[in-house]
Amino acid sequence: MRPFAVSMQRVRGIVEKSGPNGKDESDRLVSRRIGSAITGTISRPVVGISRVLLALCAANLLLGGILLAEDATPGDTNAVPTLKTLQGDRNTLMLEPESPPARTIAEVFYLVLGIVVAIFLLVFVPLVWMLFRFRMRKEDEGIEPPQIYGSNPIELVWTVGPAIIVFILFLVTARSIFEIEAAVPPADAVHVRVIGHQWWWEYEYPEYGFITANELHAPLAKDGSPRPVYLDLESADVIHSFWLPQLSGKTDLIPGRVNHLWFAAEKPGWYKGQCAEYCGTQHAHMWLRVKSESDQDFSAWVKNEQRDASIDPSVVEGRTLFMKNACANCHTIRGTTAKGKFAPDLTHLMSRKTIASGILPNNRNYLLQWVRNPQTLKQGCNMPDMKLTQNEVKKIVDFLLTLQ
Repeated sequence: MRPFAVSMQRVRGIVEKSGPNGKDESDRLVSRRIGSAITGTISRPVVGISRVLLALCAANLLLGGILLAEDATPGDTNAVPTLKTLQGDRNTLMLEPESPPARTIAEVFYLVLGIVVAIFLLVFVPLVWMLFRFRMRKEDEGIEPPQIYGSNPIELVWTVGPAIIVFILFLVTARSIFEIEAAVPPADAVHVRVIGHQWWWEYEYPEYGFITANELHAPLAKDGSPRPVYLDLESADVIHSFWLPQLSGKTDLIPGRVNHLWFAAEKPGWYKGQCAEYCGTQHAHMWLRVKSESDQDFSAWVKNEQRDASIDPSVVEGRTLFMKNACANCHTIRGTTAKGKFAPDLTHLMSRKTIASGILPNNRNYLLQWVRNPQTLKQGCNMPDMKLTQNEVKKIVDFLLTLQ
């Protein structure tokens, strides 16, 4: 601020020296001095800040690109997840599409990004150059720069140019939306009814006659080519949003309304997503997991899911505890008296790799902790602490482990 203080001292000197007849000249000189002082004071730090911001943006883009590229492919189909791998493999990466709708969305994104970057460079680069080139110098003190008021050609360019850009983006976006939504399901398409709950996903396969939860299975065609999966999206409570970045765009699940979404995975593997609409306490832990697999593997999975729960005489005590407690009022286990509709279907619980909507590995240790008190793992979830003894928890988990 030193140049500004020196200039203001000079301004005070001019005012003191000027008499009554020199008032107008004094006012003009004061205005020039103040303008020059402010310009000189501001321009230097602005240039420095601009350079720092440019460097940070470049570093962020470079580092982000490297990290995203490392996580771009679907995970190993047969890998057993751990809490660490579940946290690390959630590649919600829309820039590596593996399905026609996601590819269309990525193309629109790249077009918008290119236009935005071009506009940024056209505005910011000249701005930084002018701040540096026309910065305040010692010999400029007392000199007022030329004053230019308006330019019809420039005003025409910055009015018509953006209007054309917005019109082009509107046409491209509308065309992409209609192209995705107008797709007609082929004869071999798989249809799934998706119901969003706080905070888990329910999947019903109407043509196969069963319901499962939290892990969606999607087959490839018999020749290994993509096979479309069409989803009917509903909500049981609040607004959710179904988002699988590598497979399709975001679509809301709204109470009392059925929305639609489709994708066709191009390679086998696990694809991860996220509820993209804030839906309450555990919104951030309402994950999506989709397994794309061969037609043969999908058929074997469907055959297993269609069966009733297996009966193992060695865990009859745990089964009895499950049925007598409130567990049976919320969960369904086909082939038993448990017919609850408020929580995930557990008929083939152990065929899933995860629990708690994808955030925890499905193994004995986490099941023990979950049954003992789920609030310690997913605070705010709708399953209460049942106040079971350690022995009761162990017996119930032993029973759950038989639900293959």
